[in-house]
Amino acid sequence: MKMNTKLFGEIDITEDKVIQFTGGIIGFPDMQKFMLIHDIENEKSSIAWLQSLDEQNFAIPVIDPLVLIEDYDPMIEDELLGGLGTLQQENMLVLVTLTVPQDITKMTANLKAPIIINAGDHKACQIIVEDEKYKVKHPVYELFRKKKEE
Repeated sequence: MKMNTKLFGEIDITEDKVIQFTGGIIGFPDMQKFMLIHDIENEKSSIAWLQSLDEQNFAIPVIDPLVLIEDYDPMIEDELLGGLGTLQQENMLVLVTLTVPQDITKMTANLKAPIIINAGDHKACQIIVEDEKYKVKHPVYELFRKKKEE
């Protein structure tokens, strides 16, 4: 199947790449089918995109939180992950969303609401963690700038 998207033009969608969010993502409960798109032209980029398959104009940048904070390890209640099937370390992917405003120096990551993906079952959910040390708007621009210099 093919789909025209705002950011990526026409993309091929295969069923084995569809990630199902049964409850949608926070703020967009009707968007339940997504595809993870990586920048194949820039292999060093740690940013990927969650492209909605329900709304072709909606894609959100995501990143592995360990790229931002090496000890990112929020406490998550098991019952919040119940709909994801059997989660094991090797099939679990954790991502956080990025907000990129016009002033790129104000770019932030939402460490408070990670996305948990069961890569084996292609099921996912976004949850809100209770830990106060993780912020909704964690600044990331300086970190990216420093990594680029290295």
